Amino acid sequence: MTTTTSTPLRETARALVGAGRGILAADESVGTMSKRLQGAGVEPTQENRRAYRELLVTTERLADGVSGVIFCDETLRQSLADGRTFPRGLADLGMMAGIKVDTGTTPLAGADGETLTEGLDGLAGRVAEYVGLGARFAKWRAVLSIGDGRPSSWALLANAHALALYARVCQDAGLVPVVEPEILSEGAHTVHETAAATGRTLATLARTLADAGVDPAGMVLKPNMVTAGASAGRQCTPEEVARATVDTLRATMPTDLAGVAFLSGGQSSETAAANLAAIRRLDTPWPTTFSFGRALVSPALGAWRGDTGAVADGQAALAGEVRRNVPVLSG
Repeated sequence: MTTTTSTPLRETARALVGAGRGILAADESVGTMSKRLQGAGVEPTQENRRAYRELLVTTERLADGVSGVIFCDETLRQSLADGRTFPRGLADLGMMAGIKVDTGTTPLAGADGETLTEGLDGLAGRVAEYVGLGARFAKWRAVLSIGDGRPSSWALLANAHALALYARVCQDAGLVPVVEPEILSEGAHTVHETAAATGRTLATLARTLADAGVDPAGMVLKPNMVTAGASAGRQCTPEEVARATVDTLRATMPTDLAGVAFLSGGQSSETAAANLAAIRRLDTPWPTTFSFGRALVSPALGAWRGDTGAVADGQAALAGEVRRNVPVLSG
């Protein structure tokens, strides 16, 4: 396939990362979301998880800055208060519904302290069901770390293989795969060490995706930014992060990739937004945007805290974070 060929898959991928809009990650598992609700003083019930996700997606003019929202299985099957399913309601609001399809990590045999993301068993059937429920794109996250010989070549290969298989299954079913190889920020490693690990990860991934016949113009990459470790003695300026990140991506990823939507990786909302803005000032062959979770929604949860009278406050907090990351809105 050539980069000039237009297909529904490529059109969807371009729409996810185009016009400066980004992707909202609201795909926390039931367990993770319940813990976050509890931390905010909210009873972790199924209805409260649903109500919180409804607060997010019905924020006024959210579609001005957000192209799609990633859900977990539970939310994709739920409905808004007016009876519309989440995918239908999202489409009516000008956004696309995504679905997290991996089932979490497990220890990787032969790689002490490293993990492999599971979920390939039965994936084709689940993907077909999600398409029927209204999903337009999907997400799979691989988790890698730096230190004591990590990431090992074996962990890189195993996780790249899983990501490529997932991406191919999704594309065959008409879902745009969001491919997320995350290098965790925990540790005291330098930005140079992060760049080296990220470069090895992305180079391995790019080769494996090509071997699997995945169309890069019909997928979105969701990588970490190249930063120093969270406990490193010296943190980088946004300009340093931007240069290291773009250089690493340019050296490893195909130019016909639909786009890059960065994860926040535990950065504060202010830091993630500043780093993204610096990245966007550099020339790249693909659009660069965000696929943030906590960096966007934590203020909303803190403002809402389960109070039906504070829904507008939670939505205002989310809208403010989106504006921070979308040039046309922040200007």
